[in-house]
Formats: sequence, structure tokens, C-alpha cells
Amino acid sequence: MAWLHIAAPKGAIPTATSKCACGHDRSAIGRHNVLALIEAHTAHRENCPLRTSERRNAA
Repeated sequence: MAWLHIAAPKGAIPTATSKCACGHDRSAIGRHNVLALIEAHTAHRENCPLRTSERRNAA
């Protein structure tokens, strides 16, 4: 299970946190870094060892 939390209050610097049950835990501060973290989070969800094993077991 992976989740992404983004906080971007009006007029403030955005922040984000990406966590997963496998131990993946990243954070970012600033627009550019938050956008990069969103992409990394999406890539992690597609390649997470826990999700990959779930897919194999389901097949």
C-alpha cells in the first residue's frame, strides 16, 4: 500500500510525502521537488516489490 500526501496552501511553499508499506519513505519541499516526487511515487507504485508479488500471486 502506497500513499502520497501533498500540502500546497495558497501563498505557501508546497510539500509532499510519499510512503509505502515496503519501507519507501520520501519527502519534498518546493514546487519542482514536489512534482518530481509525484513522478517518483507513481513509478514506485508500478514497481513496488509488495505490489509485484501481489500481482504474481493473483495470477
